[in-house]
Amino acid sequence: MIVAAIGCLLTANLNAQSVRETIRLDKGWRFALGNAADPQKDFGCGTEYFNYLTKANSIHNEGPYAQKFVEDNRWHEVQLPHDWVTTLPYAAEASHSHGYKTVGYKYPETSVGWYRKTIHIPNEDLGKRLMLRFDGIFRNARVWFNGFYMGTEPSGYATQTYDITPYIKYGDDNLICVRADATLEEGWFYEGAGIYRDVWLEKAAQVSVAPFGTFVYAELQQPYNETVVHVKTEVTNSSLKTQLYEVEQRMLDAEGREVAHVSGFTYPILAKETRTTDHRIKISNPHLWSTTAPYLYKVETTVKVDGKVTDVYETTTGLRDIQFTADRGFLLNGQPLKLKGVNLHQDHAGVGAAIPDALQAWRIKQLKAFGCNAYRASHNPMTPALLDICDREGILVIDENRLMGINDEHLRLLERMIKRDRNHPSIILWSDGNEEWGLENNIQGTRLAEAMREYTRLYDPTRPSTVANAGGTELIKGLDVKGFNYIIQNDVDNRKKANPNWKIVGTEETTGCGTRGIYFNNPDCKGRMVSLNRTMEQNYENIIERGWKFYDERPWAAGLFYWTGFDYRGEPNPLSYPAHDSEFGILDYCGFWKDEAYYLKAWWTDEPTLHLLPHWNLQGHEGEEIELWAYSNCDEVELIVNGKKLGRQAMPKNGHLKWKATYQPGKVVAIGYKNGKRTLTQTIETTKPAYKTVLKADRQTITADGQDLAVVTIEVQDQKGRVVPDACPMLNLRLEGDARILGVGNGDPMYAGIDHPKELNCKAFSVPAFNGVAQVLVQSTTQKTTATLTCESSGLKNGVVIIVTK
Repeated sequence: MIVAAIGCLLTANLNAQSVRETIRLDKGWRFALGNAADPQKDFGCGTEYFNYLTKANSIHNEGPYAQKFVEDNRWHEVQLPHDWVTTLPYAAEASHSHGYKTVGYKYPETSVGWYRKTIHIPNEDLGKRLMLRFDGIFRNARVWFNGFYMGTEPSGYATQTYDITPYIKYGDDNLICVRADATLEEGWFYEGAGIYRDVWLEKAAQVSVAPFGTFVYAELQQPYNETVVHVKTEVTNSSLKTQLYEVEQRMLDAEGREVAHVSGFTYPILAKETRTTDHRIKISNPHLWSTTAPYLYKVETTVKVDGKVTDVYETTTGLRDIQFTADRGFLLNGQPLKLKGVNLHQDHAGVGAAIPDALQAWRIKQLKAFGCNAYRASHNPMTPALLDICDREGILVIDENRLMGINDEHLRLLERMIKRDRNHPSIILWSDGNEEWGLENNIQGTRLAEAMREYTRLYDPTRPSTVANAGGTELIKGLDVKGFNYIIQNDVDNRKKANPNWKIVGTEETTGCGTRGIYFNNPDCKGRMVSLNRTMEQNYENIIERGWKFYDERPWAAGLFYWTGFDYRGEPNPLSYPAHDSEFGILDYCGFWKDEAYYLKAWWTDEPTLHLLPHWNLQGHEGEEIELWAYSNCDEVELIVNGKKLGRQAMPKNGHLKWKATYQPGKVVAIGYKNGKRTLTQTIETTKPAYKTVLKADRQTITADGQDLAVVTIEVQDQKGRVVPDACPMLNLRLEGDARILGVGNGDPMYAGIDHPKELNCKAFSVPAFNGVAQVLVQSTTQKTTATLTCESSGLKNGVVIIVTK
């Protein structure tokens, strides 16, 4: 029997019988910087005679966590998600790995942030259990409620939940206070700072499903005409007496129709006890979840006490069969499927680590456009909203633990990640760690990997686990699936030959990418670089083709995950300041395509593709020999430069074509042939000077919920409407209507300007274009309106786009 797990999404239930309610707390927060070195500049935190650790709620509390605290002009309004590092400047002496932003141990005055928010809790909530949940605070977060200390979470990537029920003032305003301290880095990449993920208030009955209290998985066996779905449910009794409860399960299809229903027995549950029930639901002819048809069911769990409904809890699910095999690679629903994946960190131009859900969804669609079907969460658990998106979009996920270890500090984080995420159908593999160089070549590494593997199985026996290995020989022995980071540092073929039963996946592989639109290295410009695919092609190292050819040609290999899908802030290797963003991405920091995205689109999709590089605005290189490349899935490509035919060549599988031509301004035409017939043509021309800006929104109608947004691309075009690929004018933005400029970007890895407004309702901002384009994020408010974004640039015609919020 093959076991498959399925997905989970917590939602507020509108059933009138249910007392469960989930409220998003994203608005109405106040923020101020504290100080990591001087308590007096940190609002006196911890300096009271009886501080927050000495008494549950000291009468001496006068800091930000106290109701009587008087705010001053250091505080300003923010909306979540929020990353305060986006508004900080760059400095050459700041952390290279974190993108030279002025945060960390060298900058105590900008490394601590305080948040305050009041929420009204009505008298009607008396008798319910209220929980405060933070999906992620970076980092070392202390939380208070009405002056009572709730706890500290050191990790910036862990979901933390607090029971606030005993501390509530019913019928009154209640204070939430958070102190985040980003002095210490948790990773070696940009991490931001603050409450950068969602915050929720969960209201439930005293006898109800525990937080992340369902575990839903299915027994699937070919030919998949029948399945048994297991639903394990943890129910908590927060009251002061023993209760009698029962649990019912309903399974609903994607249209909301009931497909199965089971009831259980009545059980006693002691005061403050948590009990688990296990139901089995039989389903005939199930719809299977896949990358091309991500079908989702819903399990509705009803809790009753003395016959009365006290809770209705929803779990969104998808049924699928996953296997990693030693001979056929990865199987989805019994069929081999090559993983065409990318690694990603959690930041984007204009918002840093605080990525709204709508932008997360947009980013996933950009990846899917070039054929990506898999996502590795590097190197920490993903935000739950992104997992929901992957469930809906059919993206396969490696969910990754932040830090290896088997003591309390490590295991509570591992357990919390798995229990929170284990119901998502998109997750196919747990990663217990990444590139632990000090463990990879010794017996301690083997022991640790084996132990974490078994702990992972304890929390979820339905999925295998891995660790991304950087070349060592010992730690990898303790893994279910062997994860290899870079074939250049791992002799994968010989390891497989010596261990034929190994199941193998390429957890990281090089893209060879550089700066978008840069084709000549400038010794005077230290922050941008030509793609390694062009400069290192001869020695066949650090190029995108090497990885895909390797894994595509080996049926036993599950596939690979390129480093990375998007550029990210930090790790600008092999460059340094003034470069502050990485350039490994297939897409740049804004999501604009680099040339390598077309290589993958050609070989990862069936969509006819033909792409030429470089562009033909190569002023200053007249008379020089230029190497022209074509990425295409056509059988043959013919090239014509300024009217001269340079030949028709057969396209090698998973490869590219190239010609040499003497540069003169003009026109280059590529003609693609399939089965001997002309099917595609691409033309690149030397453009005229920049003439106008043109604004294009990914959606011109968005939801007026204060969270949705439109991603606006600004193109700098000539009079003929062609993007000028080397144009970098300053763009001045003006927004009219009830919406706000959330952030801007241009994909330049050395752009030193601030890309996120400090004020909440920003109506004007500036950003230079970089190589012909820039990006603006326009976010709705809760008002239905028509917003007009205008782009002005000296000497150019204005660009305008209208966005409707409703």
